Amino acid sequence: MPKLIIDNREIEVASGTKVIAAAEQLGVVIPRFCYHPALGSVGACRVCAVKFMDGPVRGVQMSCMVEAVDGMVVSTTDPEAVDFRRQVIEWLMLNHPHDCPVCDEGGHCLLQDQTVAAGHGLRRYLGKKRTYADQDLGELVRHEMNRCIHCYRCRRFYQDMAGYRDFGAMSIGNRTYFGRFHNGPLESPFAGNLIDLCPTGVFTDKPSRFKGRRWDFERAPSVCLHCSLGCATTANARYREVVRVEGRLSEQVNGYFICDRGRYGYGYTNHPDRPRKASIGRHEIPYNDAILTVADRLSAIRHRDGIETIGCATSVRASLETMVQLRRLAHGQKWREPTYFFDAFPQVKTAAAAGRLTTELAVSLEEVGNADFVLVVGADPLNEAPMLALAIRQAVRAGAKAVVLDPRPVGLPFDFARWPAAPRDLTAIVHAVTRAGVAITAAEPYGAVGLTFLGSLPTAISGGKLAADRLRVVSGWLRNSRRPVIVCGTDVVYRSTVNAAADLAVLLRGEKKRAGLFFVLPGANALGAAFVGAESKPFSQLLTNIEQGEVRALFLVESDPLNSYPDRQRVWAALQKLDLLVVMDYLPIQALELAHVVFPSRSVFETQASFISQEGRLRVASPVHQGGIPMQQWSGGNPPPLDFNKEIPGSDAKAAWQILAELEATLAPYPRANTLHQLQSEIASDLNVALWEDSDWTSADGRRVGFNDSDAQPFASVPTDAADEQEMDDRDLVLLRVDWFYGTEELSTYSDLLPKLEPEPRLQMHPVDAAQLGLAERDGVLVRFPNEDSVRVQLALADTMARGVAILPRHRLLPWQQGGKEGPVVVAVEREA
Repeated sequence: MPKLIIDNREIEVASGTKVIAAAEQLGVVIPRFCYHPALGSVGACRVCAVKFMDGPVRGVQMSCMVEAVDGMVVSTTDPEAVDFRRQVIEWLMLNHPHDCPVCDEGGHCLLQDQTVAAGHGLRRYLGKKRTYADQDLGELVRHEMNRCIHCYRCRRFYQDMAGYRDFGAMSIGNRTYFGRFHNGPLESPFAGNLIDLCPTGVFTDKPSRFKGRRWDFERAPSVCLHCSLGCATTANARYREVVRVEGRLSEQVNGYFICDRGRYGYGYTNHPDRPRKASIGRHEIPYNDAILTVADRLSAIRHRDGIETIGCATSVRASLETMVQLRRLAHGQKWREPTYFFDAFPQVKTAAAAGRLTTELAVSLEEVGNADFVLVVGADPLNEAPMLALAIRQAVRAGAKAVVLDPRPVGLPFDFARWPAAPRDLTAIVHAVTRAGVAITAAEPYGAVGLTFLGSLPTAISGGKLAADRLRVVSGWLRNSRRPVIVCGTDVVYRSTVNAAADLAVLLRGEKKRAGLFFVLPGANALGAAFVGAESKPFSQLLTNIEQGEVRALFLVESDPLNSYPDRQRVWAALQKLDLLVVMDYLPIQALELAHVVFPSRSVFETQASFISQEGRLRVASPVHQGGIPMQQWSGGNPPPLDFNKEIPGSDAKAAWQILAELEATLAPYPRANTLHQLQSEIASDLNVALWEDSDWTSADGRRVGFNDSDAQPFASVPTDAADEQEMDDRDLVLLRVDWFYGTEELSTYSDLLPKLEPEPRLQMHPVDAAQLGLAERDGVLVRFPNEDSVRVQLALADTMARGVAILPRHRLLPWQQGGKEGPVVVAVEREA
């Protein structure tokens, strides 16, 4: 490791470290515009100049372009280097407009900071400034090209890192223009990162335009809840309204970046129709009266019908604190076990994934980006976990091979090998890849169990020469890999596929490879739900109990079965049968119309909340504001009223765990958790999930939870998927209901902005299947379920998807909640009359 001296201070750094990064480790921040840790060096701006006083390099050089080596002596304060940087700043300001007072970047602008630091305050050049025409880049990003200093950060991220080509650099030299060939929305789902990357105000956040300066905002570290990855964010609020979300550095998870769904999906917390006051029926009442009312009604139901007639349900968007407090309340009162998943199909697969993850196997997004082979099984990264797609792209850029084994027409911003296959075929293919791509010695560390398992796998595969050729290529890449990662989804696959993917990763570890296992789960806290609700049954069972009269009271705690269970009419009818329906939520869900009692809860931006990401990493969000009706809504768009009050309008909402704790205090004579720290201490002891560092109650955000590795069973016997298979004739198709980037994820569908970006929902089919049914592109079709439910939708053809399946998005504009069964379901598709 080279040693060098920077500003009279010695430092030892890793080989390959640039001088600019070495200086930063000493706390010396050398000015920069084009350099960014995630993008690397390009030497375009020339403002990072330093003086090399001794060593193999001498004179003024760009610190981002020179690697640190032994014997270097560097000065950042030498007069020659300082004067060079001062002149660079003056050059860059020749054409820059003096519009800081009206620029949203003002106050956190890198160019502004460096201009002041360099002492530049007078424009000596008297010629005309270079000007450009701005472009309309869509709803998310505002373009002000006159502010550009040609650092190339935007093009390097958009094309090189993210892999999209509709935006880039045009023209040459002093006239270089960064934009699109024509006006139009940016195609990349990561386009919002241009805002964070731009060191000036060329790209600013369009939705929050003119809503405040950085110093006007309340800011706090938060967590993205729009998929299972748990990306780190920073939330910004003003006047009781979340106005902006930015990416927050998390080296092992999302790095510096987030996707646009995570950046702009926050509208649900500001929704004008979200519940703000406790109510009985449609009548608002004081919060404490609502608690007492629920307690009285529960007492009456308990004495009349029995304790076991009280049920409760939450979902994978609820925090760990809420899940544990709900379980505590149910156990203490001897109610039915809470439900955490809507259907058994996703629950058993999430449980299987949780049981197969170990400290050794689980990998982060950072490790995915460093893989040399990535096998994606039954997952659509861009739609289900967008930052996973970005991580795989970085691996491919470094030379990795990527293979996607999935029934959908998966689209990704990099070259990959596509292997379309129906869900029923995925397990057999993974087993064939395992047998062909893993040496027999890989099973030896696991003894007879491992050798028997590997020997039992098939050596051939159905599908003819094409399948055999694919198997040969993929298994060859797998054999030659040293850092393979197996990515497995849990949406469209069967449980046996989850275990097959885990078995492959285990065997690769047996070969002494740095192999990893990366699951994509069905929600922000799905793994937490699997830990907390290990003994629970799905909501579908509770629904049956309600229909049979065995459940008379139900708590829906941040759970919306009318949106997420695949039979909306059945749920609606069942909820109407209840004697007591209590809803606790921060969303304006349809169940509010049927609720007997409503408690408004706080969103992730208004309370501290903990989640466990799909890799088992603790993610902790801090409140950015204290809740209440946004000033814009409260004042009707007028200036804030001049009368003062101690109470915040609409601030009755409390964290869901706190509502449950206060209800428990009313009902229970036994000791209970009264504070957040007490509850989190229980979580630490019950689940082996420490939410705080031991010494000083510092948040343990980012730490891996303690997997119980001793309970993991490699090559465990797995029940067959036969129970999930259904009879079908030659004209039937297997329908897969799936997620899209926009329009399907629950929280982001409440945004007032993202619906403008949604593509029209369509049913996707293979052209051969469509031709056999006499259907064509853009035909209106009717999807008929076995129970006579149906969905009308327009048809789209895709020749990159598997035969024998149809793909339907869980789109907010479609009544996809039909059929009464989650997972693959056999349907008939016919032209609409």
